Amino acid sequence: MSKIEETSTLDRIFKLKENNTTVKTEILAGITTFMTMAYILAVNPNILAAAHMDKGAVLIATALASFIGTILMAVLSNYPFALAPGMGLNAYFAFTVCGTMGYSWQIALLAVFVEGIIFIILSLTNVREAIFNAIPLTLKSAVSVGIGLFIAFIGLQNAKIVVNHNETLVTIQTFSGELFNSVGVGAILALVGVIITAILIIKNVKGGILLGILSTWVLGIICELLGFYIPNVDAGMFSVIPSKIISFDFSALGNTFGQFFKADFSAIKVIDFIVIMFAFLFVDLFDTLGTLIGVSSKANMLDKDGKLPRIKGALLADSIATSAGAILGTSTTTTYVESASGVTAGGRTGLTGIVTAILFLLATIFSPLFLTIPSFATAPALIIVGFYMLGNVSKIDFNDMTDAIPAFLCIIAMPLTYSISEGISIGVISWTLINLITGKAKEKKISILMYVLSILFVLKYIFL
Repeated sequence: MSKIEETSTLDRIFKLKENNTTVKTEILAGITTFMTMAYILAVNPNILAAAHMDKGAVLIATALASFIGTILMAVLSNYPFALAPGMGLNAYFAFTVCGTMGYSWQIALLAVFVEGIIFIILSLTNVREAIFNAIPLTLKSAVSVGIGLFIAFIGLQNAKIVVNHNETLVTIQTFSGELFNSVGVGAILALVGVIITAILIIKNVKGGILLGILSTWVLGIICELLGFYIPNVDAGMFSVIPSKIISFDFSALGNTFGQFFKADFSAIKVIDFIVIMFAFLFVDLFDTLGTLIGVSSKANMLDKDGKLPRIKGALLADSIATSAGAILGTSTTTTYVESASGVTAGGRTGLTGIVTAILFLLATIFSPLFLTIPSFATAPALIIVGFYMLGNVSKIDFNDMTDAIPAFLCIIAMPLTYSISEGISIGVISWTLINLITGKAKEKKISILMYVLSILFVLKYIFL
């Protein structure tokens, strides 16, 4: 098959011309999305290790779950959204379910599996799609902006530019002291990376975000070779020079694959299990919806009524991926906000997702190489993507206070609560209450579903 025929086939499958994109753009976007998500391959095993899970097994399960979920998203919806085990959900899995509540990781995986099955049913019955469509356009724009701030905040934290502080909660990194050659240099390189990425984007260089990541990584390697950057494991700063490139040992997966079938079911308290499952269900539902709203809004994929065409396929892919991930041995797999980096790089179709998925599959072989990419190299991409998503604030009507105030609360809640779903919760509750109490219910056409969502969100805060 000639190159022209291949391009024609891809155009027919993914409708490239219809979406004003090209094969080259989609490939670059797919690589960019993967590069900004690759940190999950290192972070997820470390978090789930706190639940006494095997790190090697979780790494392979994470890569495979991401591959399966992203492929399903591309095939079922033709959207450039990528999936992976969700941040926040993995922490709840390890530190709350397996830590505070004392359940085994096998039982926690069972809860994730059941949650995925319920989601599949909800996706097939249009419940999740109805929830998406019920959220007003103002809040959808606010969600996009909030996610942008959240992504930028994650980038600043990953690079250790913003760090913990006892009195003010967060503060800027101190560029002096004994950790300067590890944490300090990493933060400086991240800031340099932001400038490099910004310049590339301003100059309209194709793949500017990806080149920014690679440039920052190369600078890190040079600094380590010259002795300016000194790895410090205790400070979470590792060597950026690959010591090993490939590994074909997949035997570790057997330590988690299908293990929830061997769980001690006698130890399960029915009420506790329902609460655990509902918590996974709740956070996954609104994290996914928030991500779909935010990223699709940024890419102008929503129709004139604020609805996302083919959303049922996207939600179904997310649901199946969750159950598949549980079988493999990882926490809830969900649509990733980092998909915005690929969209910003021009990705508009499932071809972007196919490329990202293939790279996740390759990561099972090249994991030693991919895991060497430092967080300070991917942080600039997250910060710049946050800037891009902030642009949707212009779609919010700040002259209408009944829309603007709930939108503001939604935006500010996401980075400050470190949760997309909390931002949506606060946005939905405040929008419904403010418009109801001020007598704007008829004018704003508040749907029954918005009332139901608001009540459920309030009950969540009372009982969970």
